[in-house]
Amino acid sequence: MDIRKVKKLIELLEESGISEIEISEGEESVRISRHPQGMTVMQAAALPAAMPAAAQLAPAAAPAAPVAAPAAPAAPAADKTITAPMVGTFYSAPAPGAKAFVQVGDEIKVGQVLCIIEAMKMMNQIESEKDGRVVSVLARNGEPVEFGQTLFVIE
Repeated sequence: MDIRKVKKLIELLEESGISEIEISEGEESVRISRHPQGMTVMQAAALPAAMPAAAQLAPAAAPAAPVAAPAAPAAPAADKTITAPMVGTFYSAPAPGAKAFVQVGDEIKVGQVLCIIEAMKMMNQIESEKDGRVVSVLARNGEPVEFGQTLFVIE
């Protein structure tokens, strides 16, 4: 692959809101990502509060006063969540403008289609592995999801 094409791809990545792109030409392929391999991206609301500037600038000899982190909301139990089985783009409905497969409050059964994850131009229907009621939908329509990311909370 021509280095000029790679540079152009990097420029396109920087100009857009895309965090990752993968291009294949014949047997050659290139993957460009804003985030190092294995790094997970967290939303700003999920990050703990920063330490005050005074505590960061304290001399090493003086013991720093402990800073209490705010209590994080309890994560749902693993048996009450449905996670993404692959990396891709989350779609809550079968087509743009169509009714979502499931909404908060819906009763779901094993085998029921919950969403679609598009991966490598393939539309993969994600089916429920559990019975229950949808308490929360944590993924947004059209947004990328990571492997193992919680999509739904059920009870």
